[in-house]
Amino acid sequence: MAIEIEQPTTVELSKIAVSKTHGEDSPYFAGWKAYDEDPYHDAENPSGVIQMGLAENQVSFDLLEEYLAKHSEASIFGNGALSFRENALFQDYHGLKSFRQAMSNFMEQIRGGRAKFDSDRVVLTAGATAANELLTFILADPGDALLVPTPYYPGFDRDLRWRTGVNIVPIHCDSSNNFQVTPDALESAYREAAALNLKVRAVLITNPSNPLGATIQLSVLEEILDFAVRKNIHLVSDEIYSGSTFASSEFISIAEILESRGYKDSERVHIVYSLSKDLGLPGFRVGTIYSYNDKVVTTARRMSSFTLISSQTQHLLASMLSDKKFTENYIKTNRERLMKRYNMIIEGLRSAGIECLKGNAGLFCWMNLSQLLAEPTREGELVLWKSILREVKLNISPGSSCHCSEPGWFRVCFANMSEQTLEVALNRLQNFMDQRKTNGN
Repeated sequence: MAIEIEQPTTVELSKIAVSKTHGEDSPYFAGWKAYDEDPYHDAENPSGVIQMGLAENQVSFDLLEEYLAKHSEASIFGNGALSFRENALFQDYHGLKSFRQAMSNFMEQIRGGRAKFDSDRVVLTAGATAANELLTFILADPGDALLVPTPYYPGFDRDLRWRTGVNIVPIHCDSSNNFQVTPDALESAYREAAALNLKVRAVLITNPSNPLGATIQLSVLEEILDFAVRKNIHLVSDEIYSGSTFASSEFISIAEILESRGYKDSERVHIVYSLSKDLGLPGFRVGTIYSYNDKVVTTARRMSSFTLISSQTQHLLASMLSDKKFTENYIKTNRERLMKRYNMIIEGLRSAGIECLKGNAGLFCWMNLSQLLAEPTREGELVLWKSILREVKLNISPGSSCHCSEPGWFRVCFANMSEQTLEVALNRLQNFMDQRKTNGN
């Protein structure tokens, strides 16, 4: 029996506790709630909500299960592994050296060996969320600003702002050039921050982009880095989908540009990575900060004591990522499966009369439903989103939750479900489009 406690009305909480910058009043999170209350199941609840708002990679989970079945010693401390006592007592916030080395090797591997990473610069955190917040604490003071290209991951409103007190100033991008960042957009955002009396401390990019599902072009990356140098600010490159490009050659890391420039101005560049997306292990909470700035590495390592990864998790993943045969097969197979799934959803949407931004990475596509808007506004977009959520029972993320400046775009995830469930979702969208055509939109 639950104990009911009368809540006092006079005891105050902190400003952080009552702040709305947690971002959870966004449609992005409201869609999740709708799914939690009525989740789809092919047998038990076939009319339920299908979760297409979760960027989770389940397409290669069987490869992880096969590895663990063949290498049980990785998780149970068998022969040749560290003893249980050593792992249970280990608490150095540097992390296991074997795991940091395995992580740096894996980061090189998914980039096709075109960039090099020093394991001594790898700082471990409990996921990319912690890594991005930790970097924000280090690079900016409360009241300062980060410039972030739109559309961007809705969780950034929470991760970068809530506890840090830092502002996000959007770099507005549009469909005229497939939402690529332009020098004019960078300068415009910088001027907007100045007009608001905000000190800009960094630009934060996601490459490949969430929600666009596309990589950033080499020329654009160079322009962004040149902008950061010119303004004497930092550049954070969130590369958590770098191993989820459909072809390795299509992704260019900021690390490659630094290497080509002889690491000039590298002290302002910081890379965020995690195993949540490429390896499909969000529950393991494994993220990293890789910085070329000695002071940032030292400070990040000190602050990482608030977001440590368990030594047992580090040990297991050190074994897995050090197995070159496994990682090579995993990366290759995962890319192939993601491309197949992407083509499946693109073709299904096209058959329904829906077009998407051309993508080459990630676990989602950027879908254009602007032709269905009763009015080309954020309000019109949310009316359409609610119809899809309530009538079609699909949770997709409206572009406005990603701060997209053009109404009618939606992020649709495709890697967190079976192909059979994806077929059901596509059929629902097909029926929705047919009804709209019959009713004259």
